[in-house]
Amino acid sequence: MKKVISIGGVALALVAAAVAAAFTIGPGTSSASSHREAPLIAEDPSADLTDLYAFRSPDKPNTVTLLANVIPGEDPAAGPNWYTFSPGARYSLKIDTDGDVKPNVIYRFQFQRKTGAFFLGDTAQPFTVTRVAGGKTTVVAKGTTAPNNIGPRSTPDYHSLVTKSIASFDGGASSAFAGQRDDPFFGDIGAIFDLVAIRKGTGNVGGGKDFFSGYGVHTIGVQVPITSLNAKNGTVGVWASVERKKVTTRGQKTRDAGSWVQVNRLGNPLVNEVIIPTGLKDLWNAQQPWNEGAYKKYYETPILAAVINKLYKLGVPETGRDDLVAVLLTGVPKLNYTGPKVADVLRLNLGIPVTPSPNRLGVLGGDNQGWPNGRRLDDDVIDIAEQAVGGFLKGTKLPLGDGVNGDDAKLMGSFPYIADPESGFANSKGLQKP
Repeated sequence: MKKVISIGGVALALVAAAVAAAFTIGPGTSSASSHREAPLIAEDPSADLTDLYAFRSPDKPNTVTLLANVIPGEDPAAGPNWYTFSPGARYSLKIDTDGDVKPNVIYRFQFQRKTGAFFLGDTAQPFTVTRVAGGKTTVVAKGTTAPNNIGPRSTPDYHSLVTKSIASFDGGASSAFAGQRDDPFFGDIGAIFDLVAIRKGTGNVGGGKDFFSGYGVHTIGVQVPITSLNAKNGTVGVWASVERKKVTTRGQKTRDAGSWVQVNRLGNPLVNEVIIPTGLKDLWNAQQPWNEGAYKKYYETPILAAVINKLYKLGVPETGRDDLVAVLLTGVPKLNYTGPKVADVLRLNLGIPVTPSPNRLGVLGGDNQGWPNGRRLDDDVIDIAEQAVGGFLKGTKLPLGDGVNGDDAKLMGSFPYIADPESGFANSKGLQKP
């Protein structure tokens, strides 16, 4: 039995300062999936992608579901101008179907914002979904988001509002959704930010606190037939991006002008947080996945492995990490390999059937339908990532984790699957006074 199993919280605290120094230098960094991961995007929450998901739909296995979340840490009671999508941004889900890391299909969401009544903001936003494919740009769906879940007086029978807001297209074969959701990402971010503390043991036996419990996000998503993608070798690469106009002029009236420029992107979880150096995080967000070769050395020689070894002496491989390159940049042979071109995208083998009883550790837990083969809503990406960096695929199997093994809210059984957001009126973070 490896020595790591006996390491307790006190010993883990001894490495905290070194790990914190390695990964939290500078403002706006985070160890969450992609919440406030870089200095500039931390100042632009409505363009900040938090998580990306791609999976075969459990109730409709002939379709694939793609979801992307923005706006980290939405407090459901934050009115009178609640969180909304930005009318000045373009939100895109991009799909590579032939392995060249260029998008063959793009689903692009754009939003309007209406003036609310009285002193209140209006969170029901008209939106348009445009598909870019085969050299054609086509508006495929229009709709209006359900309002944010404000409370029983403002938004009674909330779930029915959500159901009615789902837009269908392609003759009913496909669906699109946009609106507020519970944040499905789970993790003990409070402990991680306290110098990478772990509350119990090595974090693989529970005992953590889910920081994101009770918080919301804004979600865009599509569900489309697998056959419509015509994926080469049955595998797709998926990423999300947000764009804004190049020039913003502020004054009595704010105006946006110029070409669209990318301000955020997201493929695999945790990449910009724990792999890309702080000084390069903003540049990384502005570049495309096919530029990832410039960052390959940070995957091959992860600083986290070196820090763990220096303080724990656990034999974590520090160099030659071709396993991390495969998991994050090319896909794993016989699982979701898309070719030698390196890129940070979620690779999903659409031929792997839906798992009846998913394992939260995905491929590391023997469940090939989970991350890093796509990403499901209940995949425990923090535990998977920690164990992968620890050398799981190199034969060094360390029982690392953050002590949070699942979300606080139960997922829905159908698209968009993510649970309804908590009501602002209920607001579990509020303290009831006598």
